Amino acid sequence: MVKKQKGQTSVLIYPDWCKGCGICAAFCPAKVIEIKDGKACVIRENECVNCGFCELHCPDFAIVVRPKESGEGQTWEPGGPSAAAVRDPRGARS
Repeated sequence: MVKKQKGQTSVLIYPDWCKGCGICAAFCPAKVIEIKDGKACVIRENECVNCGFCELHCPDFAIVVRPKESGEGQTWEPGGPSAAAVRDPRGARS
């Protein structure tokens, strides 16, 4: 079994899509996500083990988990250079 490494992924939450149900926080084994002010918030991104449970269980498609790239620390924008591999919430690939 491959050991999951921490700190290899970025977790993006679209606050306009999030309804604050808490499913993502409940499924996260590393407790990366918490509900604050009625929305999911990434609080410990470096603890993420890339299990994908939050993204898979989010009923609102408000979470994207993606690999970090070199030069990470920049803000990721939908439609940007790394957005090609991100799942579109309507089921299509962008």
